[in-house]
Formats: sequence, C-alpha cells, structure tokens
Amino acid sequence: MPFLPNQLQAVVFDMDGVLIDSEILYLKAAKAAAHELGFIFSDDLHQSIVGSPQEICDKKIHEAMGPEFPFADYNRLYSQIVTAEFHRDIPIKPGVRELLSLLRTLEIPIAVATSTDRGAANDHLSRAELAPYFRAIITRDDVSRGKPHPEPYLLAANTLGVDAKYCLALEDSHNGVRSAHGAGMQTIMVPDMLPATKEISDLCIAVMNDLHRVREIFEARGKSD
Repeated sequence: MPFLPNQLQAVVFDMDGVLIDSEILYLKAAKAAAHELGFIFSDDLHQSIVGSPQEICDKKIHEAMGPEFPFADYNRLYSQIVTAEFHRDIPIKPGVRELLSLLRTLEIPIAVATSTDRGAANDHLSRAELAPYFRAIITRDDVSRGKPHPEPYLLAANTLGVDAKYCLALEDSHNGVRSAHGAGMQTIMVPDMLPATKEISDLCIAVMNDLHRVREIFEARGKSD
C-alpha cells in the first residue's frame, strides 16, 4: 500500500501498548498471579495473546496452562493486581502527548480502537488525561468481532466519518496490524512487546520505534501544506 501522508484525514490509535504503557504491566500481573497459585506464566504465552479479544486470550491460557490450572482464582488475582497497579498510575508511552497535541493543532480527528472493555478504556484514558483528544473510543463492547477482524477499525472510521483508506492506524500488536490493514487503513506498527515479523511489516507502510517518529510525519506535512 503506498504511503499517502498528504491524504490522511484521520488517525486511529490502539490503546494498550500504543497510548498506555500497559502490556508490560499485564505480563507482570499474569506472572505474579500464576506464581501465587504455583504455576508459571511464560513470556511466550503472553506474546501469543497480545492484541487478542478476551475470549481468545482465555482460551489460549486454558490450553497452555492445562486442566489443573485454577483459572477463576487466577483471573481474580490477576484483576486485583492490575487494578492496584492502574490505581497507582496510568503510564503512557513516549511521544503520546506531543503527537496528540500536534494532531489537535492540525485539526485532524482521532479515535481509539481497543480490545479493552469500555469501562477500563474510559477510566484509563480519562485518568491519563487523554480522553478529551478523541472524538470516538471504540472498545470490544462495541463490536461483535474483535481484532484481527477489521470491524473495530471500520467502526472507528465510520464514526469519524472518514473513508478507511484515508485513515492512519497506529498499532503495536500483530492482530492489531492485521485488523487495521484488513480495514484498508494505512498502518504503522510501533512495536512494544512484539517484534515486527516479515508478514506484519509487509502489511504496514512503516515500522517506527516510537510516536515521536510518527509525529515527524505530520510536522513535515504541516510544513509542506
């Protein structure tokens, strides 16, 4: 897909791993909860569920941990740890505020398309003081098919009133990239827990280290307009 920066009319962000520095927190919580129950939660298992809908995450955890794994107890402990961590702080990724401020200045509408439920998404974005930037927040509660299906990104584009091909999607997960690309968006991967494989790189217009690099695209566009 050719990169058409001068034709971009909207930007759609994933949340976890792109806006909120939460994936490492989720991994630590999963390991701690499993350890308390006498089990080991591996890095490979976590990587296999990053960016997946909750039902797929649960299925993979069940399969990987085995029939003796007390999933209900694990889920309770995991939720307690995550909630406590987020109550202490909502960490954001480098370059988030700078990019959002620039997009606001350029009057480019932006949205979120996340696999997180609406309650958590609204809470995290609000307490991080990011929510006011977004015209739409699409969560797993708003779609019948989550990532890697394109529905979340198609709904985000439709809500913004912009054709998907004129939207830029920013993602950190493989399933997120597949979702955004399937929706027809120009997609940039900003890796967090997962590296960009050849398959995923081929679906992207670029792979960038952080959102400061993404901001430079729009700064250059502003100078050329």
